Amino acid sequence: MNLGEYAEPWVSDQGDGTYINPILHADYSDPDVIRVGDDFYMTASSFGHIPGLPILHSKDLVNWAIINHAVLEMNLEGYDRPQHGNGIWAPSLRFHGGKFWVFYGDPDVGIMMTSAVDPAGEWTPLHLVQAGKGLIDACPFWDEDGQAYLIHAYAKSRSGIKHKLRLCRMSADGKGLLDEGRIIYDGTENHPTLEGPKLYQRNGYYYILAPAGGVATGWQTVFRSRNIWGPYEDRIVLQQGQTSVNGPHQGGLVELDSGESWFIHFQDKGPYGRVVHLQPVSWVDDWPLMGELQASDGAGVPVIRYRKPEVGKAYAVSVPATSDDFESSTLGLQWQWQSNPKSSWYSLEARESYLRLNAEHKPVDNKGLYHSPQLLLQKFPALSFTAACKVDPSGLGIGESGGLMIFGYRYCCLVVRRLEDQELKGTLALSLMQGDDTGETEMWSYPLIDTDSLFLRVEVLEDATCHFGYSLEGTDFTSVPVESFQAIEGHWVGAKTGLFAVGSGNGGYLDIDWFRITK
Repeated sequence: MNLGEYAEPWVSDQGDGTYINPILHADYSDPDVIRVGDDFYMTASSFGHIPGLPILHSKDLVNWAIINHAVLEMNLEGYDRPQHGNGIWAPSLRFHGGKFWVFYGDPDVGIMMTSAVDPAGEWTPLHLVQAGKGLIDACPFWDEDGQAYLIHAYAKSRSGIKHKLRLCRMSADGKGLLDEGRIIYDGTENHPTLEGPKLYQRNGYYYILAPAGGVATGWQTVFRSRNIWGPYEDRIVLQQGQTSVNGPHQGGLVELDSGESWFIHFQDKGPYGRVVHLQPVSWVDDWPLMGELQASDGAGVPVIRYRKPEVGKAYAVSVPATSDDFESSTLGLQWQWQSNPKSSWYSLEARESYLRLNAEHKPVDNKGLYHSPQLLLQKFPALSFTAACKVDPSGLGIGESGGLMIFGYRYCCLVVRRLEDQELKGTLALSLMQGDDTGETEMWSYPLIDTDSLFLRVEVLEDATCHFGYSLEGTDFTSVPVESFQAIEGHWVGAKTGLFAVGSGNGGYLDIDWFRITK
């Protein structure tokens, strides 16, 4: 299968020197971005999904590819099972001393750090910089005099503190904090839910870029001072205004060799997650004003279509990978598991050019799939798209199943199962199952002839309604005769789509020839 034959469902680059927002219509929550020479790098929150801390690369801030993950396995207790909503929150990406650094706050553990000389290579094991409940959204800063600092916010759910930013001195190697620091801004009155700070220095000012007002309804604030400890002036520089882009905030600022400045941030789009936007930045009286400026209050509003950044040349259109033909010896970087993966869950070598998902046990304390760690999922990549796969169910044992799914707080999956009922024992059936964290329900079932080739499909429409279908030959699909499933977000993340197999753990399996996402 030639994956290049199929049109990507979302492309920001319009091919005429302009781009449309979002530049990534996918759940790269809390993005941070840096420029190193002629290259741009981005990371984002990954919460409890493994591998974590995605590393993306671009040459022009519009066309992106995922090149790595900084965390291949979480070296913390509990990640042998799903950690919905926990884990890696709001990372910061920096380049200093010839190395790339990522700092983030785990709300239940503390401030963590990893580094690498090559962002596409091996990252160091996670290091605990500062233990503490509710320490989140950490960002490092190395000053011109050699002193290093770290700024962070608080999660009220763990610490009882909210709206405040703390600054501490940090060791130059990034491995520890040197003092208790101090609260340098309290946003309780003017900027509630203040979080996600990013610290910069420019033209004699220290700048803190921080979102406030909440994920869905908030705004982007900038604080500045001549002294890193403050006091800080504040100004709202980006807000929704009359646009459809709700809560535009939290991201990273980059300056180009051309002198231009740009800001990457997210927008919360419910089941689609926190998608990524790119805004032009104008410096006026040493304030970074973002988007299209509004004379009434001085704050900008998000652009929808705009000229691409001036980076000296044009680059090829690129989007993060989605489809996978399983020709490689490793899984595509778009895939994530629900916990630390086990080698027993899958194989790319058992059958050439196939992914084999072994039918592992479900958790003993749950009847459904919500808490199953072996789900292989990826982000929704567009406002509307079709996900399809070709599977061979002949390796499934009695009572074992697998298939195609949409996953969030609620999930829905089209399942092929080898029946264990006495009358039909050993035959195959298709089922549509819906579930959540309390269990699952069969919505529809249909007996199948025994086959080694089956095509499963889900069509996701612009309102995130999902329609499942199946085919024996891969051309004419039969729709599952059940009312459409409404996809919803998961815990701090957008809905996902992907593959699974479950069963007795006695050697049964589902083989997948390919997984394809198209318009």
